[in-house]
Amino acid sequence: MAEILEEINIDEIDYDSIVIEDDEPVDSIFSEKQQRLLVETLHVSWKPERLFMASANVGIFYHPKEPAIVPDMYLSLDVKSEDDIKKRENLSYFVWKYGKPPEVAVEVVSNTRGGELDRKVNRYALIGVLYYVVLDPLHVYGEEELCVFQLHAGRYMVRQNRWLEKVGLGLTLWEGEYEGWEKRWLRWIDDKGQLLLTGQERSTQEERRADYAEQAAFKEWLRAEQEKQKVEQERQRAEQEKQKAEQERQKAEQAEAALAKKQERIECLAAQLRALGIEPKDEEVG
Repeated sequence: MAEILEEINIDEIDYDSIVIEDDEPVDSIFSEKQQRLLVETLHVSWKPERLFMASANVGIFYHPKEPAIVPDMYLSLDVKSEDDIKKRENLSYFVWKYGKPPEVAVEVVSNTRGGELDRKVNRYALIGVLYYVVLDPLHVYGEEELCVFQLHAGRYMVRQNRWLEKVGLGLTLWEGEYEGWEKRWLRWIDDKGQLLLTGQERSTQEERRADYAEQAAFKEWLRAEQEKQKVEQERQRAEQEKQKAEQERQKAEQAEAALAKKQERIECLAAQLRALGIEPKDEEVG
């Protein structure tokens, strides 16, 4: 690829003569959804410490005189797309403009006419795409549903590992719902094995977190209320014990006062008997 770039004189390129768009509707609904799923999750959930471009169904041009190859999805690191769509050089991925090919190209197989595992393999290798990923959901080419290739010395070698270490992402097949379709989808994963989420998934996750936080706050409030009630019950029990002790004290005082009064009456009667010259006996004044 470096040799091809050296042959290109960027100043002499006529972008108006390059066909960058066509009118052929080539993608199935599933393929279109799969493309967007791969692109959306990168833009929504991937936060690498470097620039990147990720697009679906956009042509990659590696030479001004050669037609583009159009992957269903590509990912290119350390480059930034420009938003001035009046300039044709900003409407496709021109390898000579960005100085490098994308790191990843993904193709979704619908039939053998796409040539994903024959002629496209050679073209992507020529361009220098590091990782070439082929998703074959209908098993058009055989039993393997997902094939990941890595470029070695100008040729692709099949990888058993779906972790793309040069990119910092992995790939996995995930069964679930996307935009109302319950299917088996190709998804990105991070270094912890967690899916990169769609916008809807992130929103749902945030709602669940908010619900969990609300539930946790309610549980904490309920625990505090129960603790408060327990403290109040203990206070009331202590107050009741205090009142009971006070009642016992008053009862004891009343009994003591009654006993003292009785003793005073006995002594008064004894004094009266003595005044009459009678020495009282205990049973007489008791």
